[in-house]
Amino acid sequence: MSNEAFPIGNENRPIRDIAYEQLKHAIITGQIPAGSRIVETAYADKLHISRTPLREALRKLEKDGLVEYVLHRGVVVRAFTIEDIDEIFTIRNAMMMLLLPSIVENVTEESLNRLQDILKEMDIAQEQADAEKLAILNRAFHGTIEHLSPKLRILRVIDSQEEYVNRFSALTIASIVRRSTAHQEHHKMVELLEKHDLEGLKKLMEHHLDESKQTCLQAVQHKRG
Repeated sequence: MSNEAFPIGNENRPIRDIAYEQLKHAIITGQIPAGSRIVETAYADKLHISRTPLREALRKLEKDGLVEYVLHRGVVVRAFTIEDIDEIFTIRNAMMMLLLPSIVENVTEESLNRLQDILKEMDIAQEQADAEKLAILNRAFHGTIEHLSPKLRILRVIDSQEEYVNRFSALTIASIVRRSTAHQEHHKMVELLEKHDLEGLKKLMEHHLDESKQTCLQAVQHKRG
């Protein structure tokens, strides 16, 4: 991997935190594959930092379950298990359900227009079976809904899981187009938001999020045989 993959830059944050974020992103996106050894000297050179902040970053990654210390091998990138994926989706989905009352309270004409604009683009991507574009628009759609809520602590928990969710979705991108009912549900969500129908939105969102989780889990299990 090239040094350009780890731009530490001059951010006004502790070096260990920047190193942690860079390594976390590289692991989740697969730039550093599961099973890879993270040799301290090599990665300290890549990141242009000393080994002390790197070790601190690795300890945080270990707490996240992204790396583990293996006897005679050192620090190794962990493979995601089905249980990991299930847990990540469960956390994200539960937090999303907690946001719904504040989302309905804060929906505006402007936000509804923004969601309608995204839906129009999603309609075209769905018709063209453009899974990659649909995946990006799907994230924009749900992100727009989520951030109608002012509950920043819950949003931070959701955002902390999104990078993982996007990684798993990328592995199963074709399934997004196949599940056309999911796109129909997006249109229904906007209708319910426009009516400020909290109970209807709760019922639909719970089904929608659970179906998304199950589709991803099934696709990952199928890929792994």
